[in-house]
Amino acid sequence: SRTDPVVLPRPRRLYNAPSQGYKPVTNHTSRGIAMSEWNTKVPRHLWIVGAVTLLWNAVGAFDYSATQFRIESYMSQFSAEQLAYFYGFPAWAVAAWAIAVWSSLLGSLCLLLRKAWAVQLFGVALAGMVVTAFYNFVLTDGMAMMGAGGAIFTAVIWLIAISLFFYARAMAQRGVLR
Repeated sequence: SRTDPVVLPRPRRLYNAPSQGYKPVTNHTSRGIAMSEWNTKVPRHLWIVGAVTLLWNAVGAFDYSATQFRIESYMSQFSAEQLAYFYGFPAWAVAAWAIAVWSSLLGSLCLLLRKAWAVQLFGVALAGMVVTAFYNFVLTDGMAMMGAGGAIFTAVIWLIAISLFFYARAMAQRGVLR
């Protein structure tokens, strides 16, 4: 007796050719989770950027906390004039500084967790930085208080914060962040 051959269904193709970066072709779901989310290749640099910036932003969070709690061992590195300047921040400037610091820290954590919230958190951090910079450089003479080294360090902070926003946005657009 003759048997008919078994015809198996052709597997669905979820990705373009590997040379095109494993971009999802379809967005099939399985158990409520989009297949493209399961299969999106996570670049190694995401873990590196996430870990390094989590440490970087943790240092910023420590600086903010040490200043607000007036930790003597940390604050002793500043002159009496600088301390008076830091302790004289109005509440709205302190709030903007807190928003910038804690949003950045959470943004880095979201990068490591592959959450698209990182983009919004880094955007909020930039907004907090704008308000803080307005106080430091427009309403007061923070530049004179910080000196050349402080100005360079402030420029580095801005460069990193802007870069993190655009990096997170690019990772979200590529589907790496969900």
